[in-house]
This record gives sequence, C-alpha cells and structure tokens, in this order.
Amino acid sequence: MPMPDKNKSKNFFNLSGNENEQLRQMTTLLNVSRQMAGFELLDNMLKVLVEMAATEVGADRATLFLNDEATGELYSRVARGNLQQEIRILNNSGIVGNVFTNNTRVIVHDTKNDKHFDRTVDKQTGYQTKSVLCVPVRTVGGEVIGAIQILNKLKGRFTKKDLDIIEAMSTQAALALKNAQQIEGMKRSHDKEMEFIDLVSEVTSEINLTVLIKRVMSEATRLLRAERSTLFLNDKKTEELWSEVGEGLNSSEIRFPNNIGIAGMVFSTAASINIPYAYADMRFNPAFDKQTGFFTRSILCVPVINKSGEVIGVTQVLNKIGGPFTAEDESRLKAFTSQISIGLENAKLFNDVQNMKNYNESMLESMSNGVVTINENGKIITCNSAGLNIMRVELPNIIGCEMEEFFCGKNEWLIEKIKRVEETQKSEIFMDAEMAFSDTVLSVNLTVLPLVDTEKNALGTMILIEDISVEKRMKSTMSRYMDPGIAEQLMQDGDDILGGVNALATVLFSDIRGFTTITEKLGAQGTVAFLNEYFTLMVECISREGGMLDKFIGDAIMAAFGIPVLHDDDEDRAVRAAIGMINALLEWNKGRISKGQPAIDMGIGLNTDIVVSGNIGSPKRMDYTVIGDGVNLAARLESACKQYSARIIISANTVKKLKGTYRIRNIDDVVVKGKTEPVGIYEVLDYHTDATFPNLMEAVNYFNEGRKNYSSGKWDKATENFKRALQLNPGDRLSGTYVERCALLKKDAPKDWDGIWKMTSK
Repeated sequence: MPMPDKNKSKNFFNLSGNENEQLRQMTTLLNVSRQMAGFELLDNMLKVLVEMAATEVGADRATLFLNDEATGELYSRVARGNLQQEIRILNNSGIVGNVFTNNTRVIVHDTKNDKHFDRTVDKQTGYQTKSVLCVPVRTVGGEVIGAIQILNKLKGRFTKKDLDIIEAMSTQAALALKNAQQIEGMKRSHDKEMEFIDLVSEVTSEINLTVLIKRVMSEATRLLRAERSTLFLNDKKTEELWSEVGEGLNSSEIRFPNNIGIAGMVFSTAASINIPYAYADMRFNPAFDKQTGFFTRSILCVPVINKSGEVIGVTQVLNKIGGPFTAEDESRLKAFTSQISIGLENAKLFNDVQNMKNYNESMLESMSNGVVTINENGKIITCNSAGLNIMRVELPNIIGCEMEEFFCGKNEWLIEKIKRVEETQKSEIFMDAEMAFSDTVLSVNLTVLPLVDTEKNALGTMILIEDISVEKRMKSTMSRYMDPGIAEQLMQDGDDILGGVNALATVLFSDIRGFTTITEKLGAQGTVAFLNEYFTLMVECISREGGMLDKFIGDAIMAAFGIPVLHDDDEDRAVRAAIGMINALLEWNKGRISKGQPAIDMGIGLNTDIVVSGNIGSPKRMDYTVIGDGVNLAARLESACKQYSARIIISANTVKKLKGTYRIRNIDDVVVKGKTEPVGIYEVLDYHTDATFPNLMEAVNYFNEGRKNYSSGKWDKATENFKRALQLNPGDRLSGTYVERCALLKKDAPKDWDGIWKMTSK
C-alpha cells in the first residue's frame, strides 16, 4: 500500500543516529553533485542519476521523468542499443503522474493492489513490476520539475529511509537537471529556427505549384509532429478554397465554398482556430471522417496572408502526435505560412501562365484551320497539327525554315502578302486562294495577321489557313446530318456505302405530342424558334451515341444506328439515345415551366431489322436514307406510345440484341396495322425517378404477373395484379388500361384468345 510521507519538512541528517551512515549518505549526495557537474547534456545526467538511485536503494531499475510544460507530459529517455528513445506519458497518469501532480512520496509494496498503477506498460514491455518507490523531483525552492521512480527492491521491501535518500538525491540534482533542461530547450529552439530558415529558403525556391503545395504540406506535417495537413488556396473566380494535395489522402483536388467549415471560417475572419478536441467542438463536422475512416482528434488552422495583408488561403493541420496543438505550434505555423506565402503567389502566377500557355497550345492543336507563325527575322517558328495536315509536311521540315524557302514555287505569292502585312501592321484576308503542296492544289481561305506584344512592338506574323477544298465542303455538309466521326469514315469509304446496301440497323422515330395545338399558339416565327431549340437538344443525344440523323418530318425525327457505320452495340446506343432524349426533354421543360410556357411531351419508337440504305432520289435531289418494313415498324411503335401511355417503346427484335441492362417491361404482343405476324413490344423505364414512378421494381413485378394471367385469359387474377401495380404507382396509366381491357375481354369472353392485341390504327 502507498506510504505517503507525513513529515516532509524534517531534516534528512537528523533521521539516523548512526554517524557512519550519515557520513555515507553525505558522501552519496556529494557524489551526486559532482557527477551532475561533470555533464552538460541532460541525457547523461538522467542516465547517471537513475543508475546511482537504483544502486543506492538496491533496486532492479529506476526511471526519472521530467515535466514538459508545453505538452503537459512527463518524459524520460532510455537507451535502446545506439539509439536514445523518449518515453512520454500524461503528467497525471499512473503512479509517477500521481506523485508529480500531488507533490507526494509513495511506496507501493504490491502493484496488484494499487489503483494508480498502469498495467498496460508491463504488457507492452514484458517487464513485471512488483513494487514501486516514487518521489517528486523538487528544487531547493520547492518547484516540482518531475518525479523519479524506483522499481522492484532486490532484497526486502522499500523503506522510509529509501524514500528519504532518493528524495535527497533528486533534490541535490534538481537544479542541474533544470538548467540542463533549459539549455536543451534553448538549443532545440535554436536548431528549429535554423532549420526553419533553411526550410523556408528551400521550399520557396520551388516554382511548380503542385510540387510546392505537396512540399509545404509534408514539411508542415513534420514540423508540427502531426498526422495530416492540407493547404487550401483561394480561387477568386469561383470563390472556392481548393487543394491539389491532401497529405495522407489520395484525392487529387478538393474544392468547397470559401466560407464553409473551419477552413472557410479561418479564411473569412483571418483568425486562427486551435481545437484540442474536435468532436467536442460544435464547429467540427464529422461527416468527412465518416467518409474517409480517418479519426480527427485535434485541429490547428491558420490563415495564409500575403505581404499586402490579403488572405490567400489557409493551412489546416490535424492530430498533433502526443497531445493537442500548442500556442508555440500556432506561432510556428503562422510564421511558416507567412514566409512561404510569397513563394505560393509566385508559383500560382507561374501556374496561371503555364495553364494559359497550355490552353493556347491546346486551342491551336484542336483547331481545324492551319496556324503558322513567323518571327521578325522571317523564320517559321510554330505550326499546329491542322497546318501540317493541310500542307502535307512533317514538323521537322517546316520549323526553323526561312519563309522564302518554304513558301516557294506556286506559293511564292504569299511572301509578298506577308511582307506587306509586316510593313502596314494590318491584317489581310484572301478568300478562295490556291496553294500547292505535294503536287496537290488546295482551295483555301487565308488570313495574314501581324503579331505584336503588349507595347505594340512587332513580333512577327501569323498565317491562318482554312482548307475549303471539295473534300472539306462535303465533310462539313455531311456533319450536319450525322456524327463528324461517321462523316470522316464515310469520306474514307467513298461510294461503297452511299450506293445502297442491306444492313442490320436500329431505326428510331420520335414525335411531339399535340404539336398542332402548339403551332396554333406560337405562330410561324415562334414555331420555327421552338423547333430549332427542340431539334438541337434531340440531335445532340443522337449524335452523342453515334447515330445518323436521317431526316426531320415536321416535328418528327427519324434516325438510324448501325448505318452507314456498324458498331457492335448499335441497339444499346439507340436505347441510350432515346433515354437521353427523354431526359433532355424533361430538363428543357423545367426551364419552359419557369418561363410560364407549357411542358412538352413526346413518344419514341425503336426497331431493329434488316433495312436498305443508300442514296435515294432523282439526279436533281438525292437523300441518304433507309427504307423497309423495319423502318415502318419503328414508326408504328412511336405511334403506339400514345395508346400505351408510354414515352419509349422498343420491339422484341431490339430487346434480344441488347448487351446492357435496362429497366424494361413487356407491355404487349401486337399485330400492327398492315401486318399479320405479331411482335412483342417493351417499354423502357430508365428515365424515371422514384418521384415519377414510385416502387418501380415491385410495381413492374405485379404488372408482369398480370400480363401472364392476361395472356392466359385469367381476367380476374390479371385484374387483381394490375390493380396492385396501380396501388404502388397510381400514375401508371398502362396498368389502368389493362384493367379496362380485362373487364372488356371478360365480358366478351373471346373463345380463340391467344393474348395478341390487334392495332387498328397507325
């Protein structure tokens, strides 16, 4: 049991009447003073003192802990081979923490029965602590600077005399220990400052913004002994805080409004925030921890302020190792971010310039027109990819050439134009001019422009070349009717595709509901504007999936997938295009409704079959189109959308060839007008949301069960199934249609019922 000292003020040298013992103890204390005076380093003092203490009382081992006021921890150092390892515990933890906090002396003869003893240490080290003697380390003035702990008396039990001698030894060494501790702290601060200066100089020399941000975060994490840190910079254009690197994260970029969260608060107020316990602070949002699995304990966030006093970002550091962030940590982080703010702004400026350069280069490379630049000495210095293609030349054969050498022969006329623009500093345009490259004569529109800097000094000349040859004119025309990539392939394959072929294709028909009523309200000009906006949206959906726009028929659209270019998933492309068209229509309707305009509805039919494609017409007017029964069926299915209260109906022929998974239900087996063979038809439901079709899967299951009973002539069971589907989705008008059909068929009781419905209209 602990034995607190009840007579701390009693003079040590009056404790024993044995003069020899007193002399020995005095010698021991003098030896302590002599040993402490012989060392400058704190590590050496700690080592010698614990060895002397353990020897003096005949114990197995000893440990001396000193208090770290900045972190509220007791620390000690032990040797592990050639390395010095530091042990840290909270200064109110365990027996030694209790002794330090309460400034008391204790003896624990049996650690099993002591409430302050921390058994986890023994489990970690494998050492078995049986008995403990522990006294505070006090200076002569009474200041407690630590505690010394003696473990496992080798013979007998610890005694009060042991307490007294250990307390006297620690008091004798206290002043030297405190001085050494202060000297070590001053040296550490000096080393940190020198390291800080070197670090700032090294970091701010980096000009690449991404690398700089990563380096700053790495060094901030290391300097503050934290687990993770992030530097957020402000984007003035979007008013967002962003970071390309999150230390310890895999994300490439993080963005959020610059007034949101702790980082946003620091940015907005330019005031630092130090949160020692994140989950106890109402400002902390734990949602991010839930997403990442990271546990945030402590947060230090400081503004990054440039030399003009403007806040350009914030630095956020998480989880100080060993405890919360201190005022010293905050000061060091502020100083660090203040010093590197100049480097950040320089790197950001360089990044902006580099992005602009990359943007300009990308823009030039993406242009279909050729761009050639010539410097003030008449040498060609740049040429984009389109220019190389138009002029049939490789890059090494044009860059660095004198303009007179390159634009020679039939192109010599251009030299005179360039020189005239250089003299007048006014651009000139030459329409439908001829240029010859590799024995090929091209028709081009050519523009020559002067290049000047911000101070209007001449830098050279730029030439823009637009190829308007027959090939380009044809491609431009065809691109209005189909995807530009398809037009490119058609140009390469030539007349083989245009001459007429049998091909498997998926044909799409779409039509606006109530279009006549709409035109009556809009008038002529309004109708044209309405259709142009509508067709722009729909054609984009078709082109995006590689479909060919066949024609506009009033307000209807006819398109085909699989011709003139075949893909291995044309049926899926057609279905995705139809879904995209409905989604685009619904989004368009939101804008129309907000303007007080009526919403528009439409139907789409899809069918896959063998069709005939090619140029069809007269010598004066021809269209590339598709014809055949498969085309007619697609048109019938579009019309059937009205009868089946559907927006997208596709045939069984299309369903069989789909490779993707879609939300589809079999809605009927029908014989369309003009045909005798039945065809299965299906409704595509993928454009629906939970709001527009609640309980979709469950409702469809009841509908499918109803269809089975309906086909078998089980009218009552079918009716029950369709009504259950209606209960789940009261807006499912098709289920209502089938309830009415079942009532009608039950009344008529057809004898030859085969489940096939005959359509009487187109």
